Amino acid sequence: MSLDLQRAFGLRREECLKFQPAYAMSGDNDKILLKASWCKGGRAREVPILTDYQRDVLDRAAALAGAGSMIDARQSYIERLKQYENATNRAGLSKLHGLRHEYAQRRYLELTGWASPANGGPTSKELNTEQKAIDLKTRLQISNELGHNREAITAVYLGR
Repeated sequence: MSLDLQRAFGLRREECLKFQPAYAMSGDNDKILLKASWCKGGRAREVPILTDYQRDVLDRAAALAGAGSMIDARQSYIERLKQYENATNRAGLSKLHGLRHEYAQRRYLELTGWASPANGGPTSKELNTEQKAIDLKTRLQISNELGHNREAITAVYLGR
């Protein structure tokens, strides 16, 4: 479930482990709310709900967690983190931060209509003036959705 949350919403590992579906879905029907205490830097944020896949992930997370979080009530965060790490290692999974990259690249395509440079799309040098404005606006939005506050960080996820 944690991996699905990471993939669907670009969440960090800590965010998906501390995720409380009842809280996250308590706002508008078109976004999830992330508490500051779940997020890096203590900055709460919102992530849009745009697809049936995202809604399915949320429904499954809610069924699993009930009124609680993705951490079993009998576990601490550290215990759950170790369990997550052991399970992903046993499954041969690593570099799960790549799920955030996948989210960013998918959102870039949705918002611009073309693939990001990291995913084979045009580089910034190949964009015309209008496309550069769209690119900047999109990068700022994706940066915000991922919990960053500057466009430059998107180069890691999207390329230049």
